[in-house]
Amino acid sequence: MPSATLPPPPPQWVLDLHSTPVNKPKNASIADPPGYTASLTKKERLQSSKTAMRKPPTPEEMDTLKLKKAWELAIAPAKQLPMNAIGMYMTGNTLQIFSIFMVFTLFKTPVLAVLAIQRSFAPFETPGTSGRLIGVKLVYVLTNLLMLGLGIWKVNQMGLLPTTRSDWLAWEGERTWSERALPRDWL
Repeated sequence: MPSATLPPPPPQWVLDLHSTPVNKPKNASIADPPGYTASLTKKERLQSSKTAMRKPPTPEEMDTLKLKKAWELAIAPAKQLPMNAIGMYMTGNTLQIFSIFMVFTLFKTPVLAVLAIQRSFAPFETPGTSGRLIGVKLVYVLTNLLMLGLGIWKVNQMGLLPTTRSDWLAWEGERTWSERALPRDWL
């Protein structure tokens, strides 16, 4: 009968993985990081987390927070303005598909944003914030109009806006002279 050989013992890392961590002696010179609770048992941690529960915010605090978030939403188009201006500068003034697409986006985005203003600010609408949101919505519309103005500027730079007299020649009538240098009979 063959002798039963025992398998070799598992490596130390396997034993360490399956064993519970041993409390290490604290070094007095190094403090625990904030929020670290190694000395507490699981039961003590659950009790301490229940006692450390935050109190719910008051309606005034929620209104203030909602108003701050509404202002962030209102100013967001103005934050995109420099990036779009650089993009418009980089595309040049020629008619290319990329520059036309960017100009189309500059016109479409502000118009759709202004049309959906009630839906955009609906999460911030409460009885306490409804009066103060009028100014926020006005700023939102103005920042979107700035974006629209950038699109109009770019279309003008591309030469697509009729701004000169020669752009309107089709609607100009023939000139009639009220006086001549020579009498009509002499011609």
